[in-house]
Amino acid sequence: MNTSRYIYVIVLVTVLLLGGLQKVAAQRIQIRGFVDALTYYQNGKVNFGLGEQDLFITSEITERLSFLGETVFKFSLASPTNFDISVERIILKYNYAGNHSVLLGKHHTPVNYWNDTYHHGRVFFPTIDRPLLFAKGIIPLHTTGASLQGQNLGGIRFGYDAMVGNGIGSGDVADNNPVKSVTLAVHIKPTDGMRLGASLYHDAISKGSTMHHHAGGGVMPVALTRINQDIVTGSISYNDSISSKKFELLAESSMVSSQSDSLGMQRAVASYVYAGLRLTEKFIPYVRFDDIRFTSNREVYFVSTNTQSIVAGLRYELSYLAVLKLEYQHTTSPLHANGPVHATPDKVTFQVAVGF
Repeated sequence: MNTSRYIYVIVLVTVLLLGGLQKVAAQRIQIRGFVDALTYYQNGKVNFGLGEQDLFITSEITERLSFLGETVFKFSLASPTNFDISVERIILKYNYAGNHSVLLGKHHTPVNYWNDTYHHGRVFFPTIDRPLLFAKGIIPLHTTGASLQGQNLGGIRFGYDAMVGNGIGSGDVADNNPVKSVTLAVHIKPTDGMRLGASLYHDAISKGSTMHHHAGGGVMPVALTRINQDIVTGSISYNDSISSKKFELLAESSMVSSQSDSLGMQRAVASYVYAGLRLTEKFIPYVRFDDIRFTSNREVYFVSTNTQSIVAGLRYELSYLAVLKLEYQHTTSPLHANGPVHATPDKVTFQVAVGF
């Protein structure tokens, strides 16, 4: 074989190998997207609106190391272009033994079943919007830090999350508190379709800190005193996959205790119950009740406005990644997540949500 032919063979083999490696690498990376649009009737007029466009990326870097990224594009009046880019999750996960892993990055705080299961792809939501428990800022939705996780351990499929990270008075790149936030969550799956969970979240907001997740909205206030906060949550999820008419049940309740030197201990209890019945393969009527109660009006962190909401809707699943929802909601408090302060308490919404 002459030199030129030898070089040609080497180049050809190299190109084939590189192409094969690129193909293998491409097979390990998945890019998915989710988007929703809606129209709603409120205050005597019909409105059209955009929801969120969610870019979801996963990559199997090695057999044990993986990456997850989630970025959301959504409407925002605070942005000069009226749209914001929000990095919701960036997680490196290393599976160090069996079903046990260590995770590093920005997580959805595993305090609640909903926050840990339903992310930003609205096509997977059982209802159009999140329960008020999350919309009113009761729960710290994100934590930047490190966690240990175990899944499906033993006969009862025990799972756990132990997380340490920046707290509710801090951001994604730094923590202004010397003590980190701590989350401990456990759950079991005693039977197919059932999940029982409990969690504890503890954090402290230092005096002078900007309260990034403050439930009042608007300009982020500064803590005038140190605030210690504990959140205890219990949840139950049940999805009957045996009977011909499948029943869905999801209920969660969180008690938040906020203690300051000036006002002492203040408590709030936020709960919701969702129930749905799959009448056919595609039709699922459902209801959801939300309840948020404060023990006093002396709250130092939340806006202490008791709020109740009832939702009744119909979900039509064209496919796994294309869902239509028609929903009526009545809210008893003017401070609710579905409109301006002076909005009427009744709202009818139609949503189209897809994955691609």
